[in-house]
Parts: sequence; C-alpha cells; structure tokens
Amino acid sequence: MNIILRIAIPVPLRQLFDYLPPIEPHAVKLEPGMRVLVPFGRRKTVGIIVEITDHTDHPIEKLKHIQACLDQEPLFPKTILSLIQWASRYYQGALGEVFEIAIPKRLRQEPKELIPKEITLNTKKQAHKKSKKQSTSSLISTTISPDLTLNPAQEKAINSITHHFGQFKTFVLDGVTGSGKTEVYIRVVQAALHAGKQALLLVPEIGLTPQLLSRFQERFAVPIAALNSSLTDKQRFLAFENARTGAAPIVIGTRLAAFVPLKNPGVFIIDEEHDASFKQQEGFRYHARDLLILRGSLEHCPVVLGSATASLETLHNIQAGRFHPLSLPHRAGNAIFPTLQILDVRHKKCVEGLSSELIVAMQEHIANKGQVLLFLNRRGYAPVLMCFACDWVATCKNCDAKMTLHQRSETLQCHHCELTIPLYTECPCCKTKNPKPVGIGTERLEAALQENFPTQSIVRIDRDTTRKKGELKKAIDLIQEGKADILIGTQMIAKGHHFPNVTLVGILDIDHALFSTDFRSIEKMGQLITQVAGRSGRAERPGHVILQTCHPEHPLLKQLLEKGYSEFSNSLLTERKMTNLPPYSYQVLIRAEAVLLEKALAFLSFVKKEALLKSTPKLTIFGPISAPMERRLGKHRAQLLFQSPERSTLQKLLQKLVPKIESNIIVNTVKWSLDVDPIDMY
Repeated sequence: MNIILRIAIPVPLRQLFDYLPPIEPHAVKLEPGMRVLVPFGRRKTVGIIVEITDHTDHPIEKLKHIQACLDQEPLFPKTILSLIQWASRYYQGALGEVFEIAIPKRLRQEPKELIPKEITLNTKKQAHKKSKKQSTSSLISTTISPDLTLNPAQEKAINSITHHFGQFKTFVLDGVTGSGKTEVYIRVVQAALHAGKQALLLVPEIGLTPQLLSRFQERFAVPIAALNSSLTDKQRFLAFENARTGAAPIVIGTRLAAFVPLKNPGVFIIDEEHDASFKQQEGFRYHARDLLILRGSLEHCPVVLGSATASLETLHNIQAGRFHPLSLPHRAGNAIFPTLQILDVRHKKCVEGLSSELIVAMQEHIANKGQVLLFLNRRGYAPVLMCFACDWVATCKNCDAKMTLHQRSETLQCHHCELTIPLYTECPCCKTKNPKPVGIGTERLEAALQENFPTQSIVRIDRDTTRKKGELKKAIDLIQEGKADILIGTQMIAKGHHFPNVTLVGILDIDHALFSTDFRSIEKMGQLITQVAGRSGRAERPGHVILQTCHPEHPLLKQLLEKGYSEFSNSLLTERKMTNLPPYSYQVLIRAEAVLLEKALAFLSFVKKEALLKSTPKLTIFGPISAPMERRLGKHRAQLLFQSPERSTLQKLLQKLVPKIESNIIVNTVKWSLDVDPIDMY
C-alpha cells in the first residue's frame, strides 16, 4: 500500500501537494501537523503534513520524496488543524497562506532553526527561578490582592464562566466602561490555572498588550507569553513555543494569537470584541474573534467576549440565543458615570477647534487638580492645504486623497500611501505665497493648547508620536502618574486605557461619521464616543464629558448620549433589519485594482457574469462600481458586492466561482482580493 503525504506549502495556491515518505526510514511516525522539508520547484521549503492517505491523482512515479521530518511530534493538534482548514475554506484563502500566519518565521525555515531543547520565558516576578517541583496552583495561590472586593455582578459573571470549564459556551461580558471587566478576566484566568488549564486572551491593538500584560504580571507569578506583530522573530518563536508546550499558562496577544496552539486550553477571552482590528484587512482576511469562537467549540472551552460597546453582530447573536449575556451595569468601586453634555457649536467661534465653553471647563478641572482628555480622530496639523487665491488644494499624486499638513516636519503626507513631500511655500498654480492650512489635526490642537495653557504639561498620543518602540507606554505612564495635565489623542486612547485622574473629556469633532456612506459608520461612532467618554471619572472623582457638534438634534446622537449605548444599538439593529444589512444578511466583497479603471471593471464584470450563471433567488449582486476611493497607490480600484440572508448561499457560490476567476486570463493584468464578512467597505 502506498503512503501519500498531502502537504500544505506556504504559497498562494489553493491546493495541497502530494509527496512520498522519505527514502531513508524515519524513526518518528509521520502525523498530520508535523513540519517536513520538501523539494518544491528548484528550491527546498518547509511544509505541513495535512493528510496521510493511500491514493493520489498523480502518477506515483512522478511524486517526490520528502527530505526530512522536522518535528518529533505534531506542531499543531488536530483541533488547530481543523480550525486552519476551516478558516482556509470559509475565508477562501490558500491553506499554505494560513499556515504562514499561524507559524512563526523561525519554524518556517530550514533545519538549522529546529526547536531548542530548553526554552525559558522571563517574567516580572521571575517565576522561572522557583522550584520546578512547585505547582502552578501554588504559584498563583497568593496573587489575588485581598483588598479588591468584587461586586455581585462580577461574582455572578465569574461563577457563570468558570462553571462551564470543559464545555463550550460563548459569554458576552457586557460591562460599562470602568465596570471592572479586567478584574473578571483575572479571576477567570486564576480559576483556569488552578484547574491546570491555560488561558488565551486577545486584545485588538499592540498598544494595549503591554498595559494588560503588566496587569497580569502584577497578579500572577507564572510565565506569560505575549504574541503580536511587533515582536522579533526570536521573541515570537519563544512565545509560540511556551504557549504550545504549556510552559506559559497565560497567553496574551493580538489577532495572530488566535491560531497559537495550547497544550491545555481552558478559556478564551476576547477583550473589546467589537474592535475592527480583529479583522485582518490585507492578505488572508480572517476575523480573529469569530475564529476563536469556533476554536472554543472544537476544544470544548468557554469563550468570553468583553466590551462596553458590543458589536451589532454580537448583540444579534444574543437575541438569537447563540450567546449568553453577562451584565456589569455599574462601575467598579465608588466610581460613578460621567455627566454628558452636547455643545452646539454652529453659531460659536471656535479657536483651533476649541469653544470658549470647553476652554473654561478645562481651566476649572485643571485648577481642581483633574486631568483633561481631548479627543480628535485626525492626526497631523491640518487635513487640507489650500490656496484661497485660486482654490488649489494639495492632493496625493498616487491616491484620490488630500495631503495632510505636518507642521513640525514641514511636510505634506498622504495617510493612505504614506507619500511624503516637502511643504509648499507657494501655490504651484498661481504662485501665491504660503497656502493656508484648513481644518484641525492633533498637532495643530497641541500648538493651540500650548498657547492657551503655557504652564500645563501636554501629552499627545497619535500614530506620529508613538512610532518608536516604548513611546506609547512612556506617554501613558506620564498620564497615570499625574505628570500630564492635558492629554490629546486619536482613537488610540479610546481602547481600554485606565486614566484614574481624568475628570473632563472633550470630544471635538465627530460629525463626519453621522453622514458617511459606510453603513457601519454610525455604529463605530457610537462605540468611539462611548469608549472615549468612559475614560472620564473612573476613580473617586466625578467625570464630565463635553461633545462639540454642529448637529445636536441628530436623533441617534441624542439617543446615544441621553439613553446610552444599549438603546442606541437596539435602534441600529432595527434599522439594519429593515434595510436587510448585516447582521441580518451576509456579504462578500471582491475588490480589483489595475493601472486602468476599465480593466478592473471588466474583470469584475466577468466575475458577475459567472456568478449570475450560478445565481440563486437568495443572492443579490451590487456593482461592479468604482471604489469609494477610486485611486490608491497609483492603481484604479473597483468592487463587486455579493449579499445573501444565508452564509451557505455565499459559500456554495464561492466554491464554484473562485476556480473560474483564477483560470481567467484577465487575472494576469488585475490584482484582486476576496473579503468574506467585510468590515471596511473602502
């Protein structure tokens, strides 16, 4: 009987490759999930055994032998192999590409990078120095501080989750900002470790990983593995191995950690589950939250989705009975909710985006030793540079976008393709000197505040000020230590940060989201406002939130601020149901880009024609049309949208459609991508 090894190779081809076992007898039994070194074309590469069978569609004499098996045991257990294969099918990605995401670079290289015999992981409490005979349970028995008292809602949530250890159930920890969700996570993880299990916790942004990691290191004297894209190859390799072997009982990471194998999985937690960062937007477009829910069912683990502003998809799943809600309706300790104020600025003179009322409120809070947070989701000095003599506007030569002025570096930057050019000193059209900045960015706001508050310490947190490693943590430490009076920030500051001394939050300009062409923009706006407002009044002192707007009568905005996110999200769900939009339908977006728009549209027209041949009454096709931003990075872009009330309808269509697309000659002149359950329609 022939033994045929079906191997996944990290190449963008949607197929497995058949090989024969090594010529020389191998001491280790070959199993799915093991890495093997194989000849591939003119080179050698590392692949993963996916299946072992006794038949092949190719002549047996033409099959090559694998050159070596690189593992003593499978790198991935059967559950993770099943997860990866499902992800490949559902998101329509090549299986090799999924493995490329799941496996650290060091383990995708040649045999000289084999796993070392001993791997250690440093922790803040130096747990690795303790006796090897000391159990995990004894290490964590004294880590929970006795002065942290749980409220009844927290206790109920913890008991509900821990009661389901060893079985799959999805819980939604719906906790208002400052309600102590992290404390619930810590107690649940503690219980998992006492049961001899591991815990995996996902966060949306790299910036949140050090903060959460620090909280857990203070409470647990065990190794903790951190996994995110900022790690070096060696760091990611070590974290992966410590998670896989069980040396790290706790794993904290961003979306790529959804695939990391655990020796003894016990509980999966997704913090800020609503955040769009959990959806990969390039290459293999997977959603880490949804994958981890499936993984929970495969590994019989409870899954916890935590958020103060749950996504509409999650709320819909609660209504359908698929998810179980756990509510934390009160702030932890003695903290109370901040007061919310809508400030109509239509007829007010604002200086660099600041109304006189907001400036007065800032002065009062600073005088009372409170900190002020100003939220403006636009970095740079000004979003537009314009000549008022001839109406010229600085635009990107590669994209349909305006260039953003960065005053400090005296440059104009495109925030879509990262093109950077020197600042114009005169209009290139009419030669008028010094074109004027229009609009407000965080850099311009900082300059205005330095004039209005010359003696106060100001910290700005945006992508420009936190590019260097450690800069974000340094800025947050200054705020938490009370060494900053005023904090300016973009959406980076809205996610999970704890600023106990902030008593005033000013939201300067969010009106653009009220009238966006993206149907998700209102949902994102409500989440952002709620999250930013939640940074205020998180300790003993009451908080106050001022939202400046030119549309104070907008019904959804009023509902959000007067009745809260729950009523607001229910209204949005009603709207989505009436318009048959997600989560009441499912979507697939096919994007195409080419040097000429006509080529992109012609490619999508071919795709649409093929889809119509396989169409069903439950399928709706929109387009093809130009993308909202038609030109980006010098290419013209178009898109085609499929929508259906059933996932299965879309999946059956894609299984037939994708091979047709790949076999068409037009593919050679057009770059295309497929996005299942798209979050970003641009």
